[in-house]
Amino acid sequence: MVRENCALYFPNYDARFAYPGKTGQLILFKRAGVPHPRTTSFSDTRAFNRQCRRIPDDLPFGFPCVFKFDWGGEGETVFPVDSDSRLKEFLCTASAFEQTGQSGFLLQEMIPAGNRSLRVAVIGRRFVAYWRVQPDRQKWYANLAHGGQIDFMADPELRKMAVSAVSNFCRFTRIDLAGFDLLFPERAASATPFFLEINYFFGRRGLGGSEAYYRILDQEMNSWLRRNGLEAMRADS
Repeated sequence: MVRENCALYFPNYDARFAYPGKTGQLILFKRAGVPHPRTTSFSDTRAFNRQCRRIPDDLPFGFPCVFKFDWGGEGETVFPVDSDSRLKEFLCTASAFEQTGQSGFLLQEMIPAGNRSLRVAVIGRRFVAYWRVQPDRQKWYANLAHGGQIDFMADPELRKMAVSAVSNFCRFTRIDLAGFDLLFPERAASATPFFLEINYFFGRRGLGGSEAYYRILDQEMNSWLRRNGLEAMRADS
């Protein structure tokens, strides 16, 4: 409704609506030309069975790989897959979801990244970057919900590269409120961040909690109003 009736609006969710789900994000990453892990999307289990008649021979990449349902965020619907039997379990789950009207999933190559991922939160023109590190080497997930820890200090040059990459991506897509997840592959020849996912609703612990987040958001809303000559609207409201 906002997009259809307003010439200016914040936040800008055009990309979210135009490229929904993880499948849509994959298309957006490709159109923007940003590095990302090799990924194959499937509209449903029937599409998978047509394309991958023999497991593992017909899979786009071998084990271990990553299985992602098309919906969800913050790692809730993302799972490591290390065997035929494990993949078949997720395919059965996907088939059950399809009976309820939810469909679509992706298979993605697994990128060794030293048990850490980088979150870049974009709030207006503010960028906050921090590592999420999993101290338990036996665990795969690095996000905070699975025991990951926040690190603001490590590898500042990599964080700077990631912020630059996300900033360029946001100029292309006009995204101005989201949490981006990126990886830096271990032992890579060049320090290039891989785009993993866009979370339009994202955790706030790395920003100092909800109150700190809302302070930043309020500041950025005021800045947006000033840039567009709309300060009076905020005063009137």
